[in-house]
Amino acid sequence: MKKKNIIVVGLQWGDEGKGKIVDLLAKDVDIIARYQGGNNAGHTVVAGDLSLVFRLIPSGILNEEKICLLGNGVVIDPVVLFEELDNLKKINIKIKDRFFVSNKCHIIMPYHKRLDIARERLRGAGMIGTTGRGIGPTYEDKVARLGIRAIDLLDRQLFYDKIVLSLKEKNYLFKNVLGENVFDPDELIEDYINYGKKLKEYLVDTSRFIAERLDSGSNLMLEGAQGTFLDVDHGTYPYVTSSNTLAGGAFAGAGLGPTRIDEVIGITKAYTTRVGEGYFPTELKGGTGSIIRDKGEEFGSVTGRPRRCGWFDANLIREAKYLNGVTGMIITKLDVLSGLPEISICTGYMFRGSKIHQLPASFSECCEVKPLYEEMPGWEGDISGIRSFKDLPVNSQKYILRLEELTGIPVNIVSLGKERNQTLILNDVFCKSPAVL
Repeated sequence: MKKKNIIVVGLQWGDEGKGKIVDLLAKDVDIIARYQGGNNAGHTVVAGDLSLVFRLIPSGILNEEKICLLGNGVVIDPVVLFEELDNLKKINIKIKDRFFVSNKCHIIMPYHKRLDIARERLRGAGMIGTTGRGIGPTYEDKVARLGIRAIDLLDRQLFYDKIVLSLKEKNYLFKNVLGENVFDPDELIEDYINYGKKLKEYLVDTSRFIAERLDSGSNLMLEGAQGTFLDVDHGTYPYVTSSNTLAGGAFAGAGLGPTRIDEVIGITKAYTTRVGEGYFPTELKGGTGSIIRDKGEEFGSVTGRPRRCGWFDANLIREAKYLNGVTGMIITKLDVLSGLPEISICTGYMFRGSKIHQLPASFSECCEVKPLYEEMPGWEGDISGIRSFKDLPVNSQKYILRLEELTGIPVNIVSLGKERNQTLILNDVFCKSPAVL
């Protein structure tokens, strides 16, 4: 039987628990590749006594003998990358010959980070909520053809010339518009040439690497960062990230043709969260929202910022289904809802006197949307130790089945906690032994 190649994508605004799921599914694939974003995303993996937050390295790295890649669509801060690699070496995780970086990845420079923070400050009340890690400005330079790629760090003169060219504009902005100190190219060159020397052993043409491995019988899991509605084209613009987070972005971000993928697995929480600014129709301010935040430990794994919490929005997930071509769904953090007397599901919106099922494209119109809810009874007790769907409280079973019905996406897995074993496999993603509810 042919091995399946899959994409794992978040169906909400990120933070859906992709780290745990990628780690869980990694045992059934040969290669795990990240295809976009940078160290503005944090994927948390818990394995026994280990609890690690990966900001760049794919979440499958703890699975021995699996190959992990950063595709060309990822932007890399070398400071963060080598910090993560050093942390893995300290706990005796083998990296050599199983971790690689695309030589086409773009590099986050110090001036990108300074520009990111200064621009956000300039926005004032209209701030986006960026993490300030230089992700957006790096993608800007990539599109403007001013970007510095990983391979450029191996050529001193080319690299220096690129810094000088990029800083012509940026230093003018820093000095005359943003009120910031300018950068001296000579003060950047040595540090980043040294990063290039360290990076050299990991650099490959990842698209060719993946193609050759797939042709020889290996299989692949592509891991996205953030979530569907942070996509720069299809998300809740302008409160989005700077890359294409959708499953379609995986093909360009890894250098892979769409015919090579068999399944797109979407991950959603049993409720909804969002970090930063932007509209959020089902947000619960105070009360139940605070209960969910505290119980679910809803704080950014990279920034520590508290996440905004709200009810499950079936409209968003249905839209995410067709934007990504989702074939199966994984629901995380069901355990967090235990103890709530009643649980709401958003099934539509009221907008100017009419019922709609999709958020308007206009930001101002989205602010007028009011959620319409369906109520379901809650359940009691700690469910994190349950290992079979039929052993779940009846009301939690009904909740899962209702989410499946409303979204039109079959549920493959339900997560009941951080640990690998706190997981219910309802239908095997790789179709080795389908379970029966």
